[in-house]
Amino acid sequence: MPYNPRDHYFKKAKKENFAARSVFKLEEIDRKLRLFKPGQTVLDLGAAPGSWSQYASARIGPKGRLLGVDLTPVRLSLPNAEFIAADLRDLALEDVFSERGWAPPFDIVMSDMAPKTTGVKVTDQARSLELCELALDVARRFLKPKGHFVCKLFHSDDFTVFRDRMRAMFDKVDVVKPKATRQISKEIFLAGLGKRD
Repeated sequence: MPYNPRDHYFKKAKKENFAARSVFKLEEIDRKLRLFKPGQTVLDLGAAPGSWSQYASARIGPKGRLLGVDLTPVRLSLPNAEFIAADLRDLALEDVFSERGWAPPFDIVMSDMAPKTTGVKVTDQARSLELCELALDVARRFLKPKGHFVCKLFHSDDFTVFRDRMRAMFDKVDVVKPKATRQISKEIFLAGLGKRD
């Protein structure tokens, strides 16, 4: 099937006022695993353009709070969300939290981070893995016991190593390839449920 940037999910996202089609990937993961509940605090890594934040913001409701971080500024206004434009690799998160009145740990850490692709498969996979490891380290430090973690990974030979690293940290690890993921895409999503103490 030829690649169509304006496919069904693209049009559906536009119609429903979501910032990107990727919202439907998170929605499917949430439907399957029931991650979000009203009143939760969520850390969204790689938040731009903001569709995951839009979905999570609605699910956690007015008593919930969401903090989004991305290199690219997020141009959204959500009543229970705050966004920071910064490189996660250079950010002292503890300082950011205290300066902005956030008190971790979070109920959910989620990452839709992706590298700027080069077209060189091995390079792109290695960079994707590096971002997933960065997100997992943030979850290790700032996710509540029994909290949940979701991240996007470009599938590679390192997949099992990363999945096993997650299995050591969570009660259950699920691997999901949502229907909204393009057929030609190598991306998969890993969800860690129930962070161990």
